Amino acid sequence: VNEAALLAARKGKNAVGQEGFNEAVERVTAGLEKKKRVMSESEKRRVAYHEAGHALVAYSLPDADPVHKVSIIPRGVAALGYTMQRPEGDRYLMTQGELEAQMQVLLAGTITEELVFRDISTGASNDLERATSIARAMVMEYGMSRLGRINFRESNRSPFLTTGQESYGRDHSEQTMREIDQEVKRIIDESVVRTRAILSERRAALEALSQRLIDVEVVDSSDLQRIVDSALPGPRVVPGTMNSLGSVNHAMGASDSAHEGKNTGDGPSIQ
Repeated sequence: VNEAALLAARKGKNAVGQEGFNEAVERVTAGLEKKKRVMSESEKRRVAYHEAGHALVAYSLPDADPVHKVSIIPRGVAALGYTMQRPEGDRYLMTQGELEAQMQVLLAGTITEELVFRDISTGASNDLERATSIARAMVMEYGMSRLGRINFRESNRSPFLTTGQESYGRDHSEQTMREIDQEVKRIIDESVVRTRAILSERRAALEALSQRLIDVEVVDSSDLQRIVDSALPGPRVVPGTMNSLGSVNHAMGASDSAHEGKNTGDGPSIQ
């Protein structure tokens, strides 16, 4: 709110409008626009496909937050582009399906690069870090894996005291840690397979959205829906997924960083 008020004052406005709030959110989550940061045509094309991949997968999945905006205008220190998602309301819990959707959206950028360019870049580093963190939390904290309803995390709090400095921990055997790592890898690998299937099946929409980003640099939610629906007249939800509609934010940068609600940003890395 403070940022939106400052923006309104700089523009000589007497009140803050929705446009001001939207810009304020982007400034806080993704950083300031860096229009003077010039990318080569090849980099711009790669970032456009990378962000289009994020947006298309997010649009396709029932458990992903709605896409608010996709941009290939550099922001902040490292973000070359970003895909901004916003939840439709307050949320205090996340389901396994929602966490899996987050991972698939995060992985979509680098998989798109692989499909289109037959090569990947350093732009997805933040995406991969975040996807791996989600998968590891599913295994070690939330009991969302084949290892069962077990919390493997060590804690610094005594199980018998509500407060205090005592600590306790569970030392896991090398075999258990190996099984945890294998389970994390399995979850990531399955997400990669599902994400690649979505992008391959919806390649026409991917191409159309990428070209639009190259042309205008920014696509909002209504433009995204129009582009995807015109390229793919079929159902929005990918066959084989849940029937309910649901929602990450990513950015591409020297190493990725940005999303509101969830932001995927691309800078010297991409998301």
